[in-house]
Amino acid sequence: MVETLLITMLLLAAGMALLCVKLFLKKDGKFSSMHIHDSQAMKERGIHCVLDQDKEARMQAERTHLNINKNKVK
Repeated sequence: MVETLLITMLLLAAGMALLCVKLFLKKDGKFSSMHIHDSQAMKERGIHCVLDQDKEARMQAERTHLNINKNKVK
């Protein structure tokens, strides 16, 4: 039981150390952002964050709704 616990703790410590290699070795090392809006490749493909897509869809729906109402008034 104690051996299993020690092995588990050792594996977890090794995993954490390996994840932090870049942080330890580079002067300004940091993890890169995993957000879609920060990815240049996603921007080039025209892929946006779901929040941005929702905002665009709501604005488009509002513009369409306003245009329909303008046409009814005429």
